Amino acid sequence: MLHKETLDFLQNLEKNNNKPWFDENRNLYESAKGDAAQFIQELLDANIDLWPNENDLKAKNCLFRIYRDVRFSKDKIPYKTHFGAVLGSQSKKVDFPGYYIHIQPGNQSFVGGGHWMPEANHLQAIRQEIDYNFEAFTTILNKDSFKKTFKHLDTEAVLKKCPKGYDENNPAIAFLKLKSFTITQSLSDADLCSKNAVEKLSKILREADPFIHFLRDALQ
Repeated sequence: MLHKETLDFLQNLEKNNNKPWFDENRNLYESAKGDAAQFIQELLDANIDLWPNENDLKAKNCLFRIYRDVRFSKDKIPYKTHFGAVLGSQSKKVDFPGYYIHIQPGNQSFVGGGHWMPEANHLQAIRQEIDYNFEAFTTILNKDSFKKTFKHLDTEAVLKKCPKGYDENNPAIAFLKLKSFTITQSLSDADLCSKNAVEKLSKILREADPFIHFLRDALQ
């Protein structure tokens, strides 16, 4: 489970997102980071069979830095107000299908996975796999427990027109227009801080597993 103090730190950071405050409260940051890493490690250890190619997987290798890259951004706020981690054998490799956890106070946390905004060749390969194996793809999405957990694929990025090589009559066209292939389940602060948090999140990750593998197979 995650400790409430970790969420409290992130909430205070959002109100005081500047270097002087951060430096003054670095001990609280280190404590919160350590707690998040411990929670993620428990999640990794509980689901070791989901990433069989990784030996002795460590949370520190999965957890993203809290420092924002502001070099090319108009928003110069220096710190993220959440902890994020890519889980599993790909570690922090975000250009490959994987599992993700986002920890943010105010009931803004979530867990899930997929392939977020894949590069052009990956996008083409995934679309081709969906087109060729649409029945297998929909079998995963239409499973009752999957629909109960995730409801549907995220639709934050969708083409207005058909992608090149496909037409509107394709039965899979709604999915072929997607530019991102992700699924998420929202988490409340209480979910993360409950004693059965690891068990709850593990069920969600396992429900996502066939979807993740479909995307990975498309890239083989």
